[in-house]
Amino acid sequence: MDPAHSATFRIGAVDLNGQLRGKRLPSEHLEKLGKGGARLPLSSLNLDIWGCDVENSPLVFESGDKDGVLVPSPRGAVPMPWLKTPSQLVLMGMTNEDSSPFMGDPIQALTTVLNRFAVRGWTVISATEMEFTLVDDSGDHLVPPRHPRSGRQLDASEILSLSELDAFDAFFTDIYDGAAAMGIPLQTMTCEGGVGQFEVTLNHQTAMKAADDALLIKQLLRETARNHGFAATFMAKPYGDDAGNGMHVHFSVVDQDGNNVFNDDTPEGSDFLKSAVAGCLEAMRASTLIFAPHGPSYDRFAPGAHAPTTVCWGYENRTAAIRIPGGPNAARRIEHRVAGGDVNPYLMLAAILGAAFEGISEGLAPPAPITGNAYAQELPQLAKSWDEAITLFETDAFVARCLPKQLIDNLVMTKRQEAQKLADIAPESRWKTYLERV
Repeated sequence: MDPAHSATFRIGAVDLNGQLRGKRLPSEHLEKLGKGGARLPLSSLNLDIWGCDVENSPLVFESGDKDGVLVPSPRGAVPMPWLKTPSQLVLMGMTNEDSSPFMGDPIQALTTVLNRFAVRGWTVISATEMEFTLVDDSGDHLVPPRHPRSGRQLDASEILSLSELDAFDAFFTDIYDGAAAMGIPLQTMTCEGGVGQFEVTLNHQTAMKAADDALLIKQLLRETARNHGFAATFMAKPYGDDAGNGMHVHFSVVDQDGNNVFNDDTPEGSDFLKSAVAGCLEAMRASTLIFAPHGPSYDRFAPGAHAPTTVCWGYENRTAAIRIPGGPNAARRIEHRVAGGDVNPYLMLAAILGAAFEGISEGLAPPAPITGNAYAQELPQLAKSWDEAITLFETDAFVARCLPKQLIDNLVMTKRQEAQKLADIAPESRWKTYLERV
């Protein structure tokens, strides 16, 4: 989009819950963003899910709630095609006044992890696939939307149905057009196992761009759905008795010559791949809070419900938390399958890639890959509750080697406040908090 066609634009930094916090500015300010004039309080990235300050946060009560400096993403401005009035969005990272990275910023946390790979001359290539559910939220309870052709409420899953995709053709056409305008490499859209549930897959690219695009495609889907008279949600479990929404991430690592370091010309993959798997497994249980960041996220973890519940890995095994897909040896990669659709994609990738790099650096070896149904085996379990996940994340020594301390501390404070506040909301009303925020 030509900036001259936009009267205003938005700048947005990403808070710990994956929500954009920022400002609307006149278009003539777009060229000035790189000069340090855009600022927000550091505490704006440490708000709870309702957008409230975290009580007793050192960012507010010890430092005087000072400002950070916003730095534009290399991606530049992207259009916001869901708006009637042309406008653009610039994703921003947060730095301290002295230009050092603010380590409570999810974008800076991921940048720090990726820099570790870069020191070795490596680049992470990543892709996401995520599920979402179309809903009608006009009443007191979520219900499926109406079929655009028949006008009747959807009443069953339609796995891989082309007919249901075509019924929502106007919506999906707008999504593909919008993604193209925003530079998002949208690949497939498929019907999934839940009522009104779909999956969107994005193409492989550098990891930071993959995180950007995961955030932006969620925004595009939510806003475009509203223009079509329904809502799109990435809640981990929109309906208690139906399929949950997950977000899988695939990644590989290439060296300076473009060679995949996970490939050793065998189907099993290289020692680097196995050490990366070992690191991911070592961090997995204590990282449950990243993969399931909200109270209702834990409703998704049910044996046999296509959401991993155990810490394990395997080759071509979709019941395992980490799957090594088949295919050509040159394309050997890791698929991490634990996260729900309600995650912050920057934190998810920072946690996974930080653990993978630590595993490689320490030369860790994974246990034997599983075969058969992971749900039927005695294996280490993910955290079973939000409270347990918060404590594990706060105290785990391996996670502390993978992620910045400030990010860990801030996320723990945020989640403890959210847990206290959510306890005062009736379970049947909690969807109103999360529907469009995650």
